[in-house]
Amino acid sequence: MVSIKGGRKRLLTGVVSAVAAGLAVGAFALSGTASGASGRAESAGKHTKPTVVLEHGAFADGSSWNGVIAELRADGYPVVAAANPLRGPASDASALRTVLDHVKGPKVLVGHSYGGNVISQAATDDPQVKALVYVAAFLPAPGESALELTNKFPGSTLPDALDPVTYEQAGGGTATDLYIQQDKFRQQFAADVPARQAALMAAAQRPVAQAALEEKAASAAWETIPSWNIVTTRDLNIPAAVQRFMAKRAHSHTTEVAASHSVAVSHPRLVSDVIERAARATTR
Repeated sequence: MVSIKGGRKRLLTGVVSAVAAGLAVGAFALSGTASGASGRAESAGKHTKPTVVLEHGAFADGSSWNGVIAELRADGYPVVAAANPLRGPASDASALRTVLDHVKGPKVLVGHSYGGNVISQAATDDPQVKALVYVAAFLPAPGESALELTNKFPGSTLPDALDPVTYEQAGGGTATDLYIQQDKFRQQFAADVPARQAALMAAAQRPVAQAALEEKAASAAWETIPSWNIVTTRDLNIPAAVQRFMAKRAHSHTTEVAASHSVAVSHPRLVSDVIERAARATTR
């Protein structure tokens, strides 16, 4: 996603230990009970809607999907908002797969920002994932990293807004977590979100491991699973040109909107509409 420059010392990266699979299951938030809803519908002989599984990205948490969850639930979709450890695409995908395995039946998998890396790997070879939806997100091909893709075209101002924190790892060595400076958060990440709400988001942001942004993708589920893409044209994290390049390469059904990187917060109805379009097209 970023390269740290502008006078900042490029801090030492490291591969952070994989997060225990059980953590993901314990941490994900359920909005509605997918298994219960499925059972009731089956007993009534009705077709069930797929479960929508949401994966947040860097500098955010599951609450960033709250508006989208409300819209989806109002339209009858069971929803799970997974907790993304933000440690690396491979280990984060493993954590997400524990959630996918727990939710039975067809699923639509949605990723925001760095979460796009994660869903692309987690959905690989999973026949129950019927559609992928990328929301201002990365769609790396195997061998590509978020950092590499961000720098493919100019326009990201994220490097100068970062607040890197280096820490000692339990097993020895150091690693670096990346935050966005709170006084720059709204302009950089959520310019079209009300100031008070953006301030809360800044205070609650979760850091991403710098190593996660440099880790290369191992697989790309969008090569075999139909995808939808929301391109944010006022995005200062992932330039719109980068998003368009990835969406075109993946043959995604693409919607463009004049929005910031936090489009799920500022335009929840639009995001839920695209998700529901993907669900209807692939789970009839």
